[in-house]
Amino acid sequence: GLEGDKTSIIKFEFNPKDGIDNPALSLAEDTDGEAVGEPRFYLLSKGSAETFGFCLHEELGCQGHVIRQVELGGLAQRRGLQDGDRLLQVNGHFVDHVDHHRVVQKIKASGNQVLLAVLDGDSYKAAKALGRDLSQLLPADIRPRLCHVKRDKSGFGFSVSGPEGIKGMFQLSVRQDGPAERAGVLPGSWLLELNGASVKSCSHSQLARKLKQSGSKVTLLVASGAVEEFYRLRGLQVTAALADTSWLPFKARELHMVKGPAGYGFLLKEDDYGSGAIGQFLWDVDAGLPAEQAGMKEGDRVLAVNGESIEGLDHQQTVLRIRAHEDQVTLLVIDPASDEFYRSMGLSPLLFLED
Repeated sequence: GLEGDKTSIIKFEFNPKDGIDNPALSLAEDTDGEAVGEPRFYLLSKGSAETFGFCLHEELGCQGHVIRQVELGGLAQRRGLQDGDRLLQVNGHFVDHVDHHRVVQKIKASGNQVLLAVLDGDSYKAAKALGRDLSQLLPADIRPRLCHVKRDKSGFGFSVSGPEGIKGMFQLSVRQDGPAERAGVLPGSWLLELNGASVKSCSHSQLARKLKQSGSKVTLLVASGAVEEFYRLRGLQVTAALADTSWLPFKARELHMVKGPAGYGFLLKEDDYGSGAIGQFLWDVDAGLPAEQAGMKEGDRVLAVNGESIEGLDHQQTVLRIRAHEDQVTLLVIDPASDEFYRSMGLSPLLFLED
């Protein structure tokens, strides 16, 4: 989805029916009186009915990730994005300092929903000229937490309370040093999703039944009171695509290999990995060769080659990417158990890569 080395353009398809009605949502104060405006927040939901309506550029002589070619009457314009805006955040991740290709990858990996924070071009230039830290214009942490809790002999280590007779409002009390706390659940968190499904329409008894049916492990999307209020006051829906996954045991791994006299020591195989999706898998890892030394395991699925996603590429295209550098390669891979977790949640592992 990228064209050229210095100007990168990509279009995204979103469905405005799944978006939000209010055109622009802002947060920040100009605390020192300088002429720097406020960041604006947009939550957009992906669909195939129309294009997103803008391009994201990297331009010579122009700092930042630049919003360009805002289509007249398109979704981006209707929501309030403007030509020359600079993209500061993607799903709560500050990206002004991140390589342009990685920013594009973050948006593509976001799946059906993406939260963007932008700053108008003049304010961006003024802030840069003043030497401001642009990350300070944004809230410290607006991400909910995605936590995977395994039951011990005394249970999951949390209890649920909520206003009597009101559906969907569940606050968690967390036992000290219990499974929930060890999984990253903060005391007083609000429960938003259980095992990938919203609890907004659940009664207390329905939630209790769902927890019982979960067996020995549950995945919770939770938010602190401050984070929940941030989204609620702005009419934004919180989903797992926006989450901080630091506490999850499921991680992608980066393998850097330098080719030896006998090669890297692995084979690549194309195979189906569910719902008709085709992936590139690692097999026949030879003992003692660079692939095994780097930590490669048979059955790992390749997510990216040399920092570029291979989503949508076939076997031959992936092989060419691996061979692009003659003597070394860096692969981003994920093991089958972690891959299955993200697939069950309807999420891409690429969405949660930290920079």
